[in-house]
Amino acid sequence: MKRTSILIAGVSLAVLLAGCSDSSDSGGSSNGTSSKAAPTSAAEQSLDLSKFGTLPPVPAPAAATVDCTYPAGQPAAKDVTPPPTSGVSTEGTVPVDLQTSAGPIGLVLDRAEAPCTVNSFTSLAQQGYLDDTPCHRLTTELGLQVLQCGDPSGEGTGGPGYGFTTEYPETAFAPNDPALANPVVYPRGTVAMANSGTPGSNGSQFFLVYADSVLPPNYTVFGTISEEGLATVEKIAADGDDGSMSAGGGKPNTPVQIETAKVG
Repeated sequence: MKRTSILIAGVSLAVLLAGCSDSSDSGGSSNGTSSKAAPTSAAEQSLDLSKFGTLPPVPAPAAATVDCTYPAGQPAAKDVTPPPTSGVSTEGTVPVDLQTSAGPIGLVLDRAEAPCTVNSFTSLAQQGYLDDTPCHRLTTELGLQVLQCGDPSGEGTGGPGYGFTTEYPETAFAPNDPALANPVVYPRGTVAMANSGTPGSNGSQFFLVYADSVLPPNYTVFGTISEEGLATVEKIAADGDDGSMSAGGGKPNTPVQIETAKVG
């Protein structure tokens, strides 16, 4: 079941989907043409973020290592082996360098936030799963400004053939806490996982937050973007999207291809 879009304080918050089929998400715009995002006024570009919560503190890891599970799911969009599941570190950071057709995007992944997610992402990068793959979705609307990547098919439905559960910030809340439905600010520079809203639907799709964005705390945060990387994403965003996706946004008007993903 997909998470429904949320309308709060006049801002439409589109769901960040991964592995869910939506026929309108893979087609062109309604008139068959592509157009840049319309310019907005200064007033329209202002959002009172104080109306929304902030991400909670990252819980201290209970141990230096954890065990992770990556059960098989729908067929992989590209051949890859699931990551190791035992003795996964909860300490330190991992640099990842994305070389894209639009410029470099440096990431720093934080194991303390999401050890199983970082373990999966680094495994995918080391196996070349992210090499020569598109960033298939851009959203430029106020309150949701992200670039989404990680699906080799480019359709927004592909994944690595396995799934795993959501980590921080969801793990900072008690199970079934009503606060999990309340949007919070995902700050500019955040790297987070896309999911379909069903348990265990994290896979390979991730999104890069290039301006403060507002979402429920159900999307795993697992790192940050370098300033150089943000400049690259902002350049892509400035050219807009084609508006082809019913969940919000569309394909970037400037096509973006991850050429290589290297773990430092």
